[in-house]
Amino acid sequence: MKKKVIAGILGMTVLGTSMLSGCSGGSSDKDAGEMVLYTWEAMFPQEVLDGFEEETGIKIIYSNFDTDETMLEKLAQAEGGDYDVVIADDYILETVIQQELAQKLDKEKLENIGNVNPLYQGQFYDPEDAYTVPYGAGIPLIVYDPEQVDIEIKGYKDLWDPSLKDSIALTANYRVINGITQLAMGRSMNEEDVDVIKETGEKLLELAPNVRLIQDDNTQNALLNGEASVGFLYTSQVTLALQENPDLKVVYPEEGLGFGIMNMFIPKEAPNEEAAYQFLDYILEPEVAAQCFNSIGYYSTNKAADELVDPNLVVPDSVNKGEIVQNVSEEADIQYNKNWTEFKAACD
Repeated sequence: MKKKVIAGILGMTVLGTSMLSGCSGGSSDKDAGEMVLYTWEAMFPQEVLDGFEEETGIKIIYSNFDTDETMLEKLAQAEGGDYDVVIADDYILETVIQQELAQKLDKEKLENIGNVNPLYQGQFYDPEDAYTVPYGAGIPLIVYDPEQVDIEIKGYKDLWDPSLKDSIALTANYRVINGITQLAMGRSMNEEDVDVIKETGEKLLELAPNVRLIQDDNTQNALLNGEASVGFLYTSQVTLALQENPDLKVVYPEEGLGFGIMNMFIPKEAPNEEAAYQFLDYILEPEVAAQCFNSIGYYSTNKAADELVDPNLVVPDSVNKGEIVQNVSEEADIQYNKNWTEFKAACD
């Protein structure tokens, strides 16, 4: 999943573009027994899709896109039609809703809507939860080897501890790394004041001596092979690290989470609206939701499914809510990029 101005937080492998069903898009003249699902490839285990078809008799036509921007372009061209259910990233949903391409949900048709964890509701793109239903969250977290680290890491600010010199592996996401630096400073991840962002850059430079490497792919390997003793990792990387070494310690930073949320929505002119509601309600069933989260490796956004999900994919109730990286002004983004360029140079 890819973003333009903001950097992706969701921690998973970038998905391909081949289609599960071989269908390139929906059609307004499809019969009442079909529903077009539009999202990235491999977002559902096949048994979940088969289960819906068996339960309802509705055939799913699975069409997928490569980026959120592609989705927005296609949906705009269709004027909110062609597709019945769309799943996309948080930041693009703000534009979808502003352009009136999504319809307000009739909650009376969603018996299972109460299963959604409030931690993932009320976000900037849909503050009243009128248009969207969460479908998994990506949460970058700190993971460290307690046998190799002399301090107890509780939050982002601890990454600056001098005892961690040349020992931290970071993901290569400029907005996220700027963002957690701002959280460590008691500020917002989405600061717009350029002067304040310059201060963030200065703080980042102070972190450079502690950084062993910066890379986006397989960052967890540096932690597993001993090259680094601390990692700031995407969701999928945290999962892989714990599978290999369950003695690693996971930190839910006390300053709050920085996360990203995928959401389901029904386009404004969905050809098979009733089927779309049936699908959303089906996915909200605890057993079905658990199958999805365990398959795609995202954090559970369904409170009723938590007991059925891999414990590593459930955020403890005690964790602070935190923020989502949002779109910022061009001036702010330029400074964030400048911070990042100077930081990387200092880490070389």
